[in-house]
Amino acid sequence: MPMTGVSLAPEVPHRTWNSVEVDPITLRVIGGALDSMAKEMAQVLYRMAYSSLIRESEDLGAGIFDVYGRELCESDSTPMHCGSIPAYIKGVNRRLAGSYRPGDVILHNHPYHGAAHSPDYGIIIPIFWNDEHIGFAGCTGHVSDIGGNFPGLCMDVVDVWAEGKLMDSMKIYDAGVRNDMLIQHILDNVRTPEQNRGDLEALVSCARIGEKRFVELLETYGLDTVMSASEAWMDYSENMLRSRIRELPNGSYEAPIGYLDDDGKNRGVPLKVAVRVDIEDDEVLIDLTGSNDQVPTAFNVPFEGSVLPVAVSAIRTILLDEETTPEYVPQNDGCFRPVRAYAPEGTIFNPDFPASCFARFSQVNRVFDSINLALAPILPDQAVAGSSSALCAIAYSGVAEDGESYWVYIEINEGSYGGRNGRDGLDAVDALMANTRNNPIEELELNHAMRAERYELRDESPAPGQWRGGIGSVRRWLMMTDTFLGSEADNRSDPPAGVLGGADGVSGSFVRNPGTEREEVLHSKVTQEVVHAGDTLEIRMPSGGGFGDPFKRDPFAVLHDVWDEYLTSEEAARDYGVVVDTERWVVDDAATSALRSRDSQTRNAEN
Repeated sequence: MPMTGVSLAPEVPHRTWNSVEVDPITLRVIGGALDSMAKEMAQVLYRMAYSSLIRESEDLGAGIFDVYGRELCESDSTPMHCGSIPAYIKGVNRRLAGSYRPGDVILHNHPYHGAAHSPDYGIIIPIFWNDEHIGFAGCTGHVSDIGGNFPGLCMDVVDVWAEGKLMDSMKIYDAGVRNDMLIQHILDNVRTPEQNRGDLEALVSCARIGEKRFVELLETYGLDTVMSASEAWMDYSENMLRSRIRELPNGSYEAPIGYLDDDGKNRGVPLKVAVRVDIEDDEVLIDLTGSNDQVPTAFNVPFEGSVLPVAVSAIRTILLDEETTPEYVPQNDGCFRPVRAYAPEGTIFNPDFPASCFARFSQVNRVFDSINLALAPILPDQAVAGSSSALCAIAYSGVAEDGESYWVYIEINEGSYGGRNGRDGLDAVDALMANTRNNPIEELELNHAMRAERYELRDESPAPGQWRGGIGSVRRWLMMTDTFLGSEADNRSDPPAGVLGGADGVSGSFVRNPGTEREEVLHSKVTQEVVHAGDTLEIRMPSGGGFGDPFKRDPFAVLHDVWDEYLTSEEAARDYGVVVDTERWVVDDAATSALRSRDSQTRNAEN
């Protein structure tokens, strides 16, 4: 089985520093310092940012990288943002390598040259030591608006230029000199100039604190020791992941074919997601051959900036779960080395320029989910049943009071995880590659003409399983003024899959004016839909699949689910074979044993 495909890990570079032995104590101290500085970078960014998507949802990434773009450390934030920064650096290097000077600050967001997608501004600062360029401090964050056809989010657009302002390796500081005219030009071409200005300054400050902390580390230990320690940590992470891969049987493992709702324009035409995981010795290839051809809307995926980070994150997460791995394994370039990805050119996961690829998160979340499902038969203790895996990003917008700009609010709604061996699925939490936080209702109501009528777990019962699926969230907004609505969500027309006997989850939905004569079901992807003052909008997020045979679930856990109103007593009996006495709030052990015995006999007869 040939192991082909592209890896995000750069080729092993020629060293510009001397390799030295680093004692274990110093190695740990330097490793802790790297981890700390990446976390501090993220703290600076989300505390300084103006837009709620960065400030509250923490839709960001930050880290330190060597001169070749290899990741030395990353923040505990969105895996997509962190994993894509090496591709940003590769894209910037293709234009600027050899021309960096102390004091440079580079802004980049080109999706065909490394960016995860164009709204994710990337700031890259070259780090110098004794007049030698030795690395980068980098960060990314999703800004509220980048111009283009529609406020906040775009879906039905013709090409990458229609998405908004593209910045390809632009020096907004050149050797310490700020280019005010260029920055002003960028801000003049967005609908939220004040928010973008604040976010841009926060991104620059984030990268600068990373540069400062890394130079301080060099001043303490010297270049040779710091880089030798960093190299050791990267090799350690690589060896740990390779050792886990070697424990798996060689072979090809295919996930069930998945389908995305549509492309946001051609309604009723689902898009195919095909994922195969090839394992050969200590390497993994994620092959997306068979997935849908690219589409004429923004619903395509940048390959380097989005597909490759998903492949790495999925394998690293499944095989080196921090909860079940006793050893500390830092996330760095070492984790990129054993994992490759392949997607045929001209498909949704590797579109041809200049196809738009603005709205790409629901697709990559499905790739992560499918990798997990493909490996479930050989990793039953690590795999998770199908998750919501459909980022629900909605942009609400309108003309601001000054009549010259817009207010734009981008909301991330929470889905859920599927059950796993030993754990129920997590309820109402952003899943897989996203990892963003919910935005407090109070913050939104304070700043925008929207009122929350409902925000809680869905009414529908969770997917049955020995370990039940997680429950998605439901929100209902009352619009106080006419509001533009843009969405790049996916309702999961094929619900999250149950695993090893667990039941499938539940799809999501968008409904305008639910429960009224004006009720209208909306598509998951909309472009500049108008929601009028007095209208309500209800968003239901998918619920995850169940794991394992429901009739093996602990009856006491079923009793608790009935007590917590996740289930009715009738559902407990039907789906789990558990008879709950709701007057005394106990399990009727005899009736439960009889019911489960009859079910077992029926199953044996059917087989």
